[in-house]
Amino acid sequence: MDVSKSQQLLLKRIVNVKVIVTPLWKEEIQQQLQAQINQTDQQLQQLDIEGQRAITAIQKQSLQPPGPQTLQQIDNIQLQVNQKKSELLEQKNQFLQNLQQVQFLELDQEVNQFQMEGFFRIETGDNLISKTQVEIVLRDGIVEEIRGDI
Repeated sequence: MDVSKSQQLLLKRIVNVKVIVTPLWKEEIQQQLQAQINQTDQQLQQLDIEGQRAITAIQKQSLQPPGPQTLQQIDNIQLQVNQKKSELLEQKNQFLQNLQQVQFLELDQEVNQFQMEGFFRIETGDNLISKTQVEIVLRDGIVEEIRGDI
């Protein structure tokens, strides 16, 4: 009588989530990207306003003409504003590039959307590679297909 029990492990894997390009999906993604672009523009405007306020406040508190310490403070603020502006402009350019890429996608094409983690059981005799290669395909948010060894 064989009393050996099967050994199992519960492991975590990355699951790729793909979408099938549809008119609805393209519209939603374009709206999301446009909203991110608009938000970045607002952040840029706010940054300019806050930087100018800080410089004006320092100028009001200092002697006229401003001394070297005051000029250094103003330069530091301007440097910080320019660094943050550069980061925001880089973000905005990435959003614009993504927007352009989405516009050129063909309908019914599959594209990677994101990755998520999932758990799976493995036991003696299972193929570990095939168990880790799983992907989900969505069409307008609805699971159309699950590929791989679940």
